[in-house]
Amino acid sequence: MNKVYASAKEALADVVADGQTLAVGGFGLCGIPEALIAALRDSGVKGLTCISNNAGVDGFGLGLLLETRQIKRMISSYVGENKEFERQYLAGELELEFTPQGTLAEKLRAGGAGIPAFFTKTGVGTVVAEGKEIREFDGETYVMERSLRADIALVKAAKADRAGNLVFNRTARNFNPVAAMAGKITIVEVEELVDTGSIDPDDVHLPGIFVQRIVLNAHPEKRIEQRTVRAK
Repeated sequence: MNKVYASAKEALADVVADGQTLAVGGFGLCGIPEALIAALRDSGVKGLTCISNNAGVDGFGLGLLLETRQIKRMISSYVGENKEFERQYLAGELELEFTPQGTLAEKLRAGGAGIPAFFTKTGVGTVVAEGKEIREFDGETYVMERSLRADIALVKAAKADRAGNLVFNRTARNFNPVAAMAGKITIVEVEELVDTGSIDPDDVHLPGIFVQRIVLNAHPEKRIEQRTVRAK
């Protein structure tokens, strides 16, 4: 089975559709599948639900899809640094499901592992728990969270072999692996593509069983989110 596609456009062409749910990797500006997001924008699909730790920034990442009004609903834990997101949400044009960061990661991991729900103490007694099942275990109160699955997962890795075994670079390993696990079809954008067998099994961060399609983007944009220097 050939998992390698010539471009992000080709990798998305026959699988994306209006109204889908997508899990998108990234943490801040780190590990953003930028070529895949740009191709998704150019596809013109709309009414999307996007599961992502954050909503990108203006003009980059998921911010591109917000500008073109292709996202209907966001499931996120951090939505700062995006003026268009703020405008759409406050105007009632964008739906938002706020989820604690660790809970969001576990919802994706559980979805990929076939676990339908789990209990956590995070959010008990807050708006996060409203409308959800509450249960006590050993005298402690927990809230039940449903896991998440996505029609498509878009992720970014540093390296892949042709079988889809992935290696992530540092912080980019944060949400990308669990997003990949949660996708029914997972498309990965990589900076380096090597022959199958070239990656030591002990160095594989996510096995190729979770990956259906691979796109090479050897020269991605390397953005720095914020730089603070000490005053002289």
